[in-house]
Amino acid sequence: MNWETVIGLEVHVQLATCSKIFSGASIAYGAEPNTQACAVDLGLPGVLPVLNKEAVRMAVKFGLAVNAQIASRSVFARKNYFYPDLPKGYQISQYELPVVGPGSLDIEPEGTDVRRIGITRAHLEEDAGKSLHEDFHGMSGIDLNRAGTPLLEIVSEPDLRSAKEAVAYLKKLHTLVRYIEISDGNMQEGSFRCDANVSIRPEGQAEFGTRAEIKNLNSFRFVEKAINFEIERQIDVLEGGGTVVQETRLYDSDKDETRSMRGKEEANDYRYFPDPDLLPLDIAPELLDEIRASLPELPDAKKERFVETYGLSAYDAGVLTASREMADYFETVVERSSADPKIAANWVIGELTGALNKAGIELGQSQVSAEQLAGLLDRIADNTISGKIAKEVFDAIWNGEGSADEVIDRRGLKQITDTGAIEAVIDEVLAANPGQLEQYRAGKDKLFGFFVGQVMKKTQGKANPSQVNQILKEKLK
Repeated sequence: MNWETVIGLEVHVQLATCSKIFSGASIAYGAEPNTQACAVDLGLPGVLPVLNKEAVRMAVKFGLAVNAQIASRSVFARKNYFYPDLPKGYQISQYELPVVGPGSLDIEPEGTDVRRIGITRAHLEEDAGKSLHEDFHGMSGIDLNRAGTPLLEIVSEPDLRSAKEAVAYLKKLHTLVRYIEISDGNMQEGSFRCDANVSIRPEGQAEFGTRAEIKNLNSFRFVEKAINFEIERQIDVLEGGGTVVQETRLYDSDKDETRSMRGKEEANDYRYFPDPDLLPLDIAPELLDEIRASLPELPDAKKERFVETYGLSAYDAGVLTASREMADYFETVVERSSADPKIAANWVIGELTGALNKAGIELGQSQVSAEQLAGLLDRIADNTISGKIAKEVFDAIWNGEGSADEVIDRRGLKQITDTGAIEAVIDEVLAANPGQLEQYRAGKDKLFGFFVGQVMKKTQGKANPSQVNQILKEKLK
C-alpha cells in the first residue's frame, strides 16, 4: 500500500524580552539554578501575575509578519497539570481565544515548487522549569530559572507531507523570528524548539490517521531523523496488522529512534479555564498600526528585491537573505564598492561563508568587515590585483594584517598591467619551451593553458590574466 504522511508542527519560540512574561525576573541564559525565580515564578501564596507588554508586542509582530488575524481581545487560561517543575500546578497559556489567529507561511523545499503552509494560531504562554536527572544519585533536581519565561507557541495546520518539508518550514520560521527580532532562535539554549505531530494514511484517503506527538526536538537534523523514523515505525505497525496509538513519544538521538513516553492527553485532561488573575488582553487599532510600521523588510520581499535590483539568481538571493545579518552585510559591500553585485555575492557566499564555517563562528564575529571586503573588491575591479591574488589578500585581512591596500603594498602584490613587461615574460616562456610550442602549432590546443600557467608562475601570479591571454593568443598565431 502507498502511504501519505501528514505532519503538523508546534513550535515554541522564546521571546527576546528582558524579563519573564508575568514577573520582573531575568531570563538571562546560564545562571546558577534557581537564582532567577522570584515569588511569582515559584507560585507563592498571595502573588499576582502582571503581563509583560513587550511579549504582547512581539506576538503581534509575528502575527502581522505571517498575515495572520490579530485578535482585538484574547484571554489567558490556566492549563492544569502536575509536574515537579511546575510549582503553581498549572501553566498560564491561551486556549480558546489566542492573540494570533489563522495565517500562513510559504516554503520552497529543495527541488519543489512553493507551498503555502497554514498557521492555525500562535499563542502566548509561560515556560515551565526544568527537571535535572544527572549527578543526583537516583534523585532529580529542579531548576526553576526557566519558569515564567515568555513563549510564543506557533501551531501549523497539518499541511506538511514529508520530513524535508517540515525542516523547510522550520528553517523559514527560524529565519523569520530572527528577522523581526522577537527571538534569538538559539536552538542549543532552547529558544527555538518544536513538537512534531506525525500520522500516516493511505494515499487518497481524506480522513487523518492516528497521530503520535514527538516532543522537544531542538535541531533541524533531529527533526528530520525523528519524523522519518516515526513514519517508518507507523507503516510497520499498520502493515503488520497493528494499530497506531495516540501517544507522546521522545526521540533518542543516540539510538536514532522514538520511544513511548506517555498516552497523549486531550484538551479536557488539562481542565482549561480563564485565569481569574488576568484580565482579557485588548489590543487597540493604534497599537496594531504602530507595530506594523516597525516591521522590517521581510525575507521573501528582500529576496525578490535582490533578484530584481542586483540581478542575482533566486538561489544566491535566497542564501544572502537567509539571515538579516548576511543580507545587511552584502548590501553594505555593494554600497561601499564599485564591484558588480554578482561578484560581491560570490565573495560573500564563497570566501566569507567558507572562512566563517572553517573558524566555526557567526557572521557577527567575522574577522573581515563589510567595509574591508568592499575595499578588496575595489582592488579587483580596478585591476590592482587579480582574483587569485585577492584570495591571498582576503586571508591576510582575516588574519588581522590590515586593509586590502595595506596588505597589497606590504606584500608587493600589485598586478602587472604593463603590456611590454607581460610581452617580455611571454617571449621568455615560449623560448624556454620549444617542444611544447611546436606541439601547440601542430594542433595540440590544450597546451595554451600550459603557457598561461608558466607566465603566471614567472610573474608570481601578478600578471593581469586577461592581458596574458590576449597577448599570448597573438604571439601563438
